[in-house]
Amino acid sequence: MKPVATETILFRSPSPQDVYCYSPSICRGEAGRLVASFDLGGAGVAELEGPKSDSGDFGLANQLRIHVSDDRGVTWRETAQLPMMHTRLFRAGGRLYALGQSGRLLISASCDNGESWSAPAVIEAEGSYEPGTSIDFHNGRLYLEMERKREFDTWPGVAQVLLSADENADLTRPESWTFSEPFFLPEHIAMAQPFGMPLYPEGETAPGRYNGRCGCLETNVLRIRDPNHLLYDPEDRTLVLLSRLHAGGIANMAVMLRGFEHPGGRLEIGMFSTPGGAPYLFVPLPGGQMKFHIEYDPAGRLYWMASSQTTDSMTRPELLPPERYNLPDNERHRLVLHFSRNLVDWCFAGVIAIGNSPKESRHYAGMTIDGDDLLVLSRSGDAQARSAHNGNLITLHRISGFRGLAY
Repeated sequence: MKPVATETILFRSPSPQDVYCYSPSICRGEAGRLVASFDLGGAGVAELEGPKSDSGDFGLANQLRIHVSDDRGVTWRETAQLPMMHTRLFRAGGRLYALGQSGRLLISASCDNGESWSAPAVIEAEGSYEPGTSIDFHNGRLYLEMERKREFDTWPGVAQVLLSADENADLTRPESWTFSEPFFLPEHIAMAQPFGMPLYPEGETAPGRYNGRCGCLETNVLRIRDPNHLLYDPEDRTLVLLSRLHAGGIANMAVMLRGFEHPGGRLEIGMFSTPGGAPYLFVPLPGGQMKFHIEYDPAGRLYWMASSQTTDSMTRPELLPPERYNLPDNERHRLVLHFSRNLVDWCFAGVIAIGNSPKESRHYAGMTIDGDDLLVLSRSGDAQARSAHNGNLITLHRISGFRGLAY
């Protein structure tokens, strides 16, 4: 199938076998500027000039890179290198922010439309965090999710934490933020387990292929705006936390948690309940086994999602080709687009990109709406990549007139 998007290369690793491209994020600045970020990981980062994070992938340091474009993404210019990783970009209160981590939860700000960036400020020093995905902006506040690692636990042993702040506050100050108590999914799974999970036991399932424990991660924070929706909150205090489900090889399912803001601002994470009183925790979602990104489009009143498409998740792990990464549900080279009116029923809109081989990934994307176009920034690779997980490219995909794909 012909892709619905154009593709350009934003960044290429200087050393594909030991410098890998991770965590793409993109947002709009002022005056039509586009701002993109990604971090570099792998052993080769030690040889790069510039600041490095204290912790990183593979127990080594990472380095955040920030680029800007003033010609709609045709050309890019680097404006910052920062000692952080796993970063999300967003704009609030006349500033640009890069929220990420280096063991601690960090944030950097730009007051000049991305030209310069402050030294990362510590928002939370207790605990190690990883980022969620999309951010909800509503009534002058922003809501996002971070995942707090449980150091004594096996991957993906993280607990969900919901954060909120006033958009106009100085978000580099810890007191600007409100945190929920952590919510650890495995403690609640047995209450709402509707299918055979996990598909594979924890540990090695075939030579060189491993399965972690069940859990969820990489959460999108969203809001139900349709009064006819079963989960609509007329008091407008409820958020939907839609997460990747890591279920030991099960594909196309996600975790749906309930975020709630109490009067006075206290935040809480829990589970939805069905009208029949049963816990409502798991929902079908194409690509829910991998990181996905959802953006709400107010103009079209639709949710748009970039996710990874599976084609052979039931293949026996020992029969996969060597270039396929880990378990069968870990197919990383097919990035596709869906839309939904309700976050449960998803309609296929088209292929964003397909790599030329299973090793040439197009996955783990970030998105933003740019007028009539949808921009997708992908963690990618070509034939020179180390693996489908450790890619050597950051690619930009522009879907022109994306609203015309809805039906």
